[in-house]
Amino acid sequence: MKLTDLKWPDVEVLSKDTPVVIPIAAHEQHGHHMPLYTDSLLLGEIVRRAEEQLADDALFAPLMWLGNSHHHMDFPGTLSAEPRVYLDLLNGLMENFLHHGFKRLVLLNGHGGNMVPGAQAVFEVRQRHRDRTDLLLLSATYWDQAKITEARDDFAQDTMGHAGELETSMMMVIRPDLVGEHNRDEVPKGDAFATATRGWTTKDRSAPGHIGVPAAASAEKGETLFQIFTAGAVKLIGDVRDWDGSSWDG
Repeated sequence: MKLTDLKWPDVEVLSKDTPVVIPIAAHEQHGHHMPLYTDSLLLGEIVRRAEEQLADDALFAPLMWLGNSHHHMDFPGTLSAEPRVYLDLLNGLMENFLHHGFKRLVLLNGHGGNMVPGAQAVFEVRQRHRDRTDLLLLSATYWDQAKITEARDDFAQDTMGHAGELETSMMMVIRPDLVGEHNRDEVPKGDAFATATRGWTTKDRSAPGHIGVPAAASAEKGETLFQIFTAGAVKLIGDVRDWDGSSWDG
């Protein structure tokens, strides 16, 4: 069910064990061939499909389109919250739901730049409520909920990348009218001192803005991706619903 469709008395009577899903995405450059709103459009479609399947078993908050996108700010049209402001915003959203009595919160993420602040936010909120044993606070990125190479054997990429094969394929399903000429040269992910975490901007890695193989995209691949990513999200939210309410393992 969608929070936006409910009246406040409807929310008041909901079970406070209902999983609350807070979708977080971004508005940022996606190369020469994809729109700025790509991350929000893709996550929005996954949320739409998941909400249809879960019905009253989960409460979906409105999608938050502003994300942590400072690494893309060299590209016009990118909009980004200051990183520390964004972290406070995530903290505040979760505290809102805790104030209303909900105990099971999932930040469902659709943008790579949100992964670190999402993880930090659930950590910080948990520390503030450390005496409670009934809270389940999660940050999860949708593409981590499925193994794409197990779905079909013709993917050129085995990780998400940026405006590459996977995102381009998915956009070809829901908004093909917004996908431009994608027969573009591969920009490899690279290993970038892989045993360490490196500070970077997108222009350090890609002059055109994409990372991956957009030329390998197809709508057929995109539908496969939507199906497996939605299934993964639904399973995770179902596990949150079925949590025993106190244990580490659920």
